[in-house]
Amino acid sequence: MVDMFLERVLVENNWDQDELNTEREITRILENRILMLFFAASDSSKCQEFVPILNDFFKRLKDPAYIEYPKLLALIYISMDQTEEQQEKFLKELHKKTLFLPFEDPYRLELRTMFKIAELPTVVVLRPDCSVLSPNAVQEICEYGCDCFSNWQESAGLVERSFMLNEEFDNLNLRTVTDPVRRLKYKTEDDKRKKRWWKPWTKGLGQDEEEEPARAWDSRRKEAETKGRWRLI
Repeated sequence: MVDMFLERVLVENNWDQDELNTEREITRILENRILMLFFAASDSSKCQEFVPILNDFFKRLKDPAYIEYPKLLALIYISMDQTEEQQEKFLKELHKKTLFLPFEDPYRLELRTMFKIAELPTVVVLRPDCSVLSPNAVQEICEYGCDCFSNWQESAGLVERSFMLNEEFDNLNLRTVTDPVRRLKYKTEDDKRKKRWWKPWTKGLGQDEEEEPARAWDSRRKEAETKGRWRLI
C-alpha cells in the first residue's frame, strides 16, 4: 500500500493542509494499515448524502474521544471534482484526519482507471499488501457501521499492537504473556532470592528466627558464668 503513494504528495485535511512528501512520512501514516480510497465529487448528491455517514464511521474508529486506541485505518479522498474550488469545498465537509491528493496530480485519474470506478461514491478498501478487500464498501458502511472494520481486520490478518511494555520491564525475561501477573500473585523462587540478596547469611530466616540464636547464646553464656562463680565458692 505504501508503494502506491511513495512517489506522490499526500496532504492532510487539517487547517494548515500539511504535505507529506517524504518516504518516512508516508510510511509512518500508511504502513500496516487498512486503507480506504474514497472516490467522490462535490456535485454528486449521493456523495453529499454519504459524507456524514463516512465521517461518523471514520471518527469512531480514529478519534480518541470515541475510542481509546485508534484503529490501524487510513482514509484518502480521491477527488473526481471538475475544479480545485469544488475539491476544496468538499474537503471542508470531510474529517480532518482525511488525506487527499493535490488537485493537479493526474494520479487521481490513474487510480480511477486502476480500480475501475464506475459510480460515485465508491470506497475501495485495501489490505496492507495493496490487494483489494472490498471493491466498494459504501453500502456495507451504511448498513453495519463500525462493525465493518472488525471484518476487514480479520480478513486482512491485521495484528494491532495497541500497548507497549513500560521501560522498566524491558530487561525482564518474560516467559509468557501472563508472567508479570503470575509474579504478582505467586512469588517465584527468583523473587524470593532477590528479596533477601542483601543478607545471604540469614538463609531466609525471619526476624524472630534470626534473633533466637543470639538470645540462646546469651543465656548459655550467663549460665556458664553463674556456674563458674559457684565453683569458686
